[in-house]
Amino acid sequence: MKDNEVLRIIKSRRSIRSYRTEQISQDELDTILEAGIFAATGVNMQPWYFTIIQKKEVIDDISEKARDVMKKSPDARVVDMANRSDHLFYHAPTVIIVSGKSDDYLALTDCSAAIQNMLVAAESLNIGSTWVGSISYFLTLEAEVKKLNIPAGYKPFYAVCFGYKNPAVQVSVPPRNRNVFDYIR
Repeated sequence: MKDNEVLRIIKSRRSIRSYRTEQISQDELDTILEAGIFAATGVNMQPWYFTIIQKKEVIDDISEKARDVMKKSPDARVVDMANRSDHLFYHAPTVIIVSGKSDDYLALTDCSAAIQNMLVAAESLNIGSTWVGSISYFLTLEAEVKKLNIPAGYKPFYAVCFGYKNPAVQVSVPPRNRNVFDYIR
């Protein structure tokens, strides 16, 4: 199998759920955001918008409010998730809310591609990251979402956490299911 730096980084990236408290540098953040805006995008629409949150009080508030909504869910798995974690963003110092143009039918796909680029870029800089889908519970709180200053015409989809990895926590490499290919030749 071929191997190069990009493939090694893709294979080594894992969701990190323990971060050091210090903030990532502006240069590192700019590099991650640049990778995001160079993602694949249908018809070059670039329908994304990034809200970068580095204020601890705001990150903590979003986490608490999302967990409160999750605890009221009729889905026991969601309630369990809310109770298992003390923080939706694992105390990461940087959280980016990724939003897409509401009228672009490919916005979710394009924003997901941007997130993947940012995750891989962060790993290349030895910065930990986690894609947080459970932010969707916070996003049901319209009055709270307005405080994020997301422009009109954009819908927030996901959050992504970034921070320096806590070296005391080791992340295992789970095996990959290879029984997912079917060739039609």
